[in-house]
Amino acid sequence: MPTVFRQAGFSFVIYTDDHEPSHTHVKKAGKEVVINLGDAQTAPHLRENKRMSAQSVRKAIRLAYQYQEELIAAWEEFHQ
Repeated sequence: MPTVFRQAGFSFVIYTDDHEPSHTHVKKAGKEVVINLGDAQTAPHLRENKRMSAQSVRKAIRLAYQYQEELIAAWEEFHQ
């Protein structure tokens, strides 16, 4: 489970044996959300929340949006 990057206490993880659609698991302080990465026409969006606060979820989605291209490139690299 490679960590693609860390920022503001969040770890963005992509599992190498995970299923489509492209997504990232975002972990912070023992809590986790799953964010679908979208594509050039679709912004990242929340798929699942595992006890993360609404404020942290919003921040995680903003970061996923900011780094969407890099996250999609990492997903594609791990799932070729």
